[in-house]
Amino acid sequence: MLQVIDLRVNGAAEPMSANPGDVVFSWRLTGEGRANEWTAFQVQLFDKQSSVREGAGAVWDSGKVELQETYATYSGPALESASLYWWRVRVWEKEQVTESVPARFGTGLLTHEWRAEWIWSHTEVSCNDFAYFRKELDIHGAIGSARLFVSAHNVANLYLNGKKIGGYVTPAPTNPWRRKYYTAYDVTPLLAAGPNCIAVVAHYLGGSGQNYVNGLPGFRLQLHVVYRDGTTECFKTDTTWETIRDVPHRIGTPYQQNRRISAIEDVDAGKLDHGWMQVGFASGQYERAVLADSRIRGWTMVGQQLPEGEIEELIVPVELCCETVSGEADKPDSEQRTVRQVFDAGKIVSGWPRLRLAGTAGATVQLRYAEQLDEQGFVKHQVCNEKSDHYYDLYTAGGEEPQVWQPDLSYKAFRFVEVTHQTDRLVPGADLWIASAHTAMTERGSFRCSNELLNEMADACIQTLKNNTLGQATDCPHREQAQYLADVDLQAEALLYNFDARSILTKTLDDFTDGQLEDGSFPYVYPTNFDNPAFNKQIPEWDLHYCTLFHKTYYYYGDNRIIAACFETAKRMVHHYWARLDEKTGLVPADRPWHISDWPYSTVQKTAPFLTVQNIKLVQATEALADMAAVLGKQTEAQSFERMAGKLRVSIVESLFDRETGLFRDGFQSPNYHQGVNGLAIHAELVPEEAVSRALTAIAEMKWESRTVLSLPLLRALFEGGKQEKAYQLIASPDYPGWGYMIRSGAKTMWEGWDDINSHCHAWNSYPLRLLQEYVAGIRQRSPGFRDVELRPYMPDDLTFAEATVTTVYGELFIRWERQGPDKAQLRVHISIPIGMSGRLIIEPGLSAQVSRIEQSGETIWMCGHSYEGIEGVTSCAWNGGTVEIGLKAGHYDFAFLPSPYE
Repeated sequence: MLQVIDLRVNGAAEPMSANPGDVVFSWRLTGEGRANEWTAFQVQLFDKQSSVREGAGAVWDSGKVELQETYATYSGPALESASLYWWRVRVWEKEQVTESVPARFGTGLLTHEWRAEWIWSHTEVSCNDFAYFRKELDIHGAIGSARLFVSAHNVANLYLNGKKIGGYVTPAPTNPWRRKYYTAYDVTPLLAAGPNCIAVVAHYLGGSGQNYVNGLPGFRLQLHVVYRDGTTECFKTDTTWETIRDVPHRIGTPYQQNRRISAIEDVDAGKLDHGWMQVGFASGQYERAVLADSRIRGWTMVGQQLPEGEIEELIVPVELCCETVSGEADKPDSEQRTVRQVFDAGKIVSGWPRLRLAGTAGATVQLRYAEQLDEQGFVKHQVCNEKSDHYYDLYTAGGEEPQVWQPDLSYKAFRFVEVTHQTDRLVPGADLWIASAHTAMTERGSFRCSNELLNEMADACIQTLKNNTLGQATDCPHREQAQYLADVDLQAEALLYNFDARSILTKTLDDFTDGQLEDGSFPYVYPTNFDNPAFNKQIPEWDLHYCTLFHKTYYYYGDNRIIAACFETAKRMVHHYWARLDEKTGLVPADRPWHISDWPYSTVQKTAPFLTVQNIKLVQATEALADMAAVLGKQTEAQSFERMAGKLRVSIVESLFDRETGLFRDGFQSPNYHQGVNGLAIHAELVPEEAVSRALTAIAEMKWESRTVLSLPLLRALFEGGKQEKAYQLIASPDYPGWGYMIRSGAKTMWEGWDDINSHCHAWNSYPLRLLQEYVAGIRQRSPGFRDVELRPYMPDDLTFAEATVTTVYGELFIRWERQGPDKAQLRVHISIPIGMSGRLIIEPGLSAQVSRIEQSGETIWMCGHSYEGIEGVTSCAWNGGTVEIGLKAGHYDFAFLPSPYE
């Protein structure tokens, strides 16, 4: 019997700010047995929870739709904004009907429906400004529902009757002149009849930093209350809100990094009693809020679909050292006594420390962060590999009552925290914790094998990805926190296989759509203050990753809306480069100040007039556009892009391929033949067919000189070109260079490159996890949306088992292969294929050459050249030239490949 689970709206579970005009329902199916198939579905939508229970009065009913799909696009009457809806799904399995548990979602506010004013504490615009707001409001009766909509520039922490509402680093950064995110919450259970208090701490960055757009300071809130008697009331920000005159946060503190992306939080808690968040707090410290700059009113409000940041774990750090740096060590009550302690979180995390202090009014605590320690055992005054004396926060305790504080209006990335303070020695787990935070993406993917080095590598990839998703997909979480297209394209490899990553990847695409320049190209990162000369940069090769990123995001989820949202932006960008083609060579020239073929410390020649990597990436971008145009039904454009790509392919081979060596040059007339350049060319199928085998042998025998960017296509070319052993050795080697060397050196997160000199937490270097899942475990997607999958494991001699789980729109796909028996001659393969998906298990020559019998849960499906039918879920079993291919429908399988029919 089927079960309908994981109901989602626009890919999110119970979103509270869904666009009323764009709603897609989706769900997953699970059940016992194999080959489960459903024949139809029905979606019903209700505007009252009671209506769902009664099963009457549906706002919309899709009717019985006889399709094997797990999604439906809403096509009923226009939905009300700022409203709650309930829905359910029915699925037919032959004549049996299964119904889901009802789910709900909330619609957001359109821009013109915002009645709240943008407010701030004063009219001047100053960098690193902090504003405190409060408002007491009266609830006049029993509440049916209460929805809260809130935005700020840049971020705000919101409290209702003293309880924090929402997540962290909220809202996520965008260019507010193009779209400004707001978040929405159901606060029904948090409001009570009578007086209630809303309190806010808001932070405006300014400073023209790298990873945001300055915009203007402002805070905006709108609360919609529906009483049980049917009446409604709207509370909103305006000049009746109170603001604190002298705020605890010091305004105008230095930026923590050279890129000016977060500010020191210097908080004097003695300036304001914590009771200010509660009803009835009386103080003479208040003034009336003022209207924010009038230009802010024109911002387009968009509901944030990206989940907010959440604290995944509170780490109890290890104390490494403690010393008295001033005062008298033998007099613990001395007012001049200053203590310095160093704590280790055990790994680099994105987040902040959490302090608990008691009986220490007026005492100061400085929290300084770093990835590494200096020779004396204290934290380096660096952010990543860049010097900074400001990578710290400061807290002055107020009152004698216990108080808990964490500097969470921004985030830091660190492993070590050095605490300098005038309090009693801090005890880990009682006075200090490390909050590890990231965007609340569902994590379902995994990889494990018999090589512990690879397991540690997989864990490091996961931690690195988490550290770089707080608010947006970033390159590194400390030095820049910036969103690069190439970085996101590379980290998308592992994100897609291990997390529900749709919202963070589509945010990247939306941001670069907003940041596209008039000529069709992009800034090198976005959002950014592009007018700042320090960040007024472009990387042509990075632009071209826009197409491959949106193509792989679409392909993974199979949702045409991803293409539709990106297609025109991608087309403008590709045409920009096509307009620059050289008439003589037919190639795009290297005519920009900054070109990157590989990174970091690349050995690819970059002085040629035409670069091979840039031109190959233009081919890939153009071909992605051709595919996407076809999916959208734009056949004329698809054919046009196919012709363009074909023409460029010819030009690349004619001008850049050396037929004598059988390899591509780094650039036009270059004397260099880089390993990574040729790995990319093979992967892009640009090497002439007759030269592919020779080129594969050449790159496999070359010294490993590819860096992070080009090692991905290099490894794919090797894995897919019959050089699996070489590819696996590159990943698994514990020696320099490579990922294994990082892990053997003690790394818990992935470095920017091979060397221990730059960032020690760089998300783009996490794709080895994807390669282990895709090639060693063998999970390979073969159609949009994961409808079809190929399970083709590579089983190196040094592994006795490997297993992987990959998250898909249909559910978790799992495979485990294991050698068993005294001589490891038996092969067991366990598989779980979600309902809605079909697959093929392929065991290539090697162990399979010794197989005489194949069983599934004890039943023989093949023996001595003869296949047996009638095994539920097994659609075929064939032996082709030493390769076993088994067709499978959804279900759980346990295959045994046995060397003898008598064992």
